[in-house]
Amino acid sequence: MTARIGVITFPGTLDDIDASRAVTRAGAEAVSLWHADADLKGVDAVVVPGGFSYGDYLRCGAIASMAPVMGEVISAAKGGMPVLGICNGFQILCEAGLLPGAMGRNRDMHFICRDEWLRVENNGTAWTSRFEQDAEILIPLKSGEGRYMATPETIEKLEAEGRVVFRFAGDAPNGSTNNIAGISSADGRVVGLMPHPEHAIDPLTGPSDDGLGLFLSALDSIVRV
Repeated sequence: MTARIGVITFPGTLDDIDASRAVTRAGAEAVSLWHADADLKGVDAVVVPGGFSYGDYLRCGAIASMAPVMGEVISAAKGGMPVLGICNGFQILCEAGLLPGAMGRNRDMHFICRDEWLRVENNGTAWTSRFEQDAEILIPLKSGEGRYMATPETIEKLEAEGRVVFRFAGDAPNGSTNNIAGISSADGRVVGLMPHPEHAIDPLTGPSDDGLGLFLSALDSIVRV
């Protein structure tokens, strides 16, 4: 039976179609989820994609985190459903309390759009099992408010528990604490990252196909549940 992965669309979402394409390329069925509907349509996993939900008013992801669909995502995540937040989706997951910390303006106050090498720090999550530990992958980064921040205590806990999933291989261009590019929940089922794996699923259109590994990993995780 084909796995079904939901992709949420909020007002201002830009990358839902790209995320759905990545899901399909991985061999799953992409299911469109609407922000105003408290219904996950029986999906096996959820992707919260990138963009500018609600125009990034208030704080990036703050309004979207209170959408009806997110109430269902929060409940499903607490029950072990794999959830991936990409860029604005990462911001939304932090605002929703599914991941700790917050995002600030990039260090130099500029929008960054370029390919970045990431190191896989933890290949034991629901979204990274297809990667070798410490592998370096090439993924596009495009954000203006992607600087990951958290209290020193939270950073220490994330590092100690192996919950830093991706780290910029070089100096973080956005100034993220400890060069953090992505983190996970305590159980490894929820992952958020600022770079865009859905834009790196085919060498013809992206800098690599490295991003496909996240979506293939999710399929493995769904099968094991």
